[in-house]
Amino acid sequence: MRLNVLHILRVRRLGPLVRGLAAGLAALALGGAALAGDFPNLNGERYADVRVDVRPLIAQGNGPQAEALRADLTAALRRSFADRLGGRGPSLVVLIRGLSLPPYAGGQTMGRGIGGGTQTDYLDGEALLVGRRGEVLGRHPQLTATPSSYGGAWYDPASERRRVTVIADIYAEWLRRQLPVD
Repeated sequence: MRLNVLHILRVRRLGPLVRGLAAGLAALALGGAALAGDFPNLNGERYADVRVDVRPLIAQGNGPQAEALRADLTAALRRSFADRLGGRGPSLVVLIRGLSLPPYAGGQTMGRGIGGGTQTDYLDGEALLVGRRGEVLGRHPQLTATPSSYGGAWYDPASERRRVTVIADIYAEWLRRQLPVD
């Protein structure tokens, strides 16, 4: 996580909200709390289910993109956590608060060359461990950043949709690595 957060801090064209969130995550990572310390161990129990909540994105006016993200992230989480699903334990709910897919027209350069820095996509959310009565038993915030070029050729009309799928897959894989294992 440390490299991921530090990479975010190097990106120059972040909005103040994302910059502040990245700085907070960097402070946590550098302070030694890189893993989900407040996310309890299930002691051998499996998650009852996994769900993705994109209502904050829908409230921001990102309806169709939010629904695509919900489908992609749900599928990615089911793949990533397949061996931890199907039990009687609490549910894993991922609440997505932000998705940033800036316009991408290819031609990324590294450093200070002509063309500026890199274009980066961000997915900001929080994994919640939710008990049978709806109580939150644990939480783990996570911000995932991926190069915008991961969606493929910028001129391909399907590139934008692939960017959503890619960031959902990477988010799910990182989340699996961060949550405690029995």
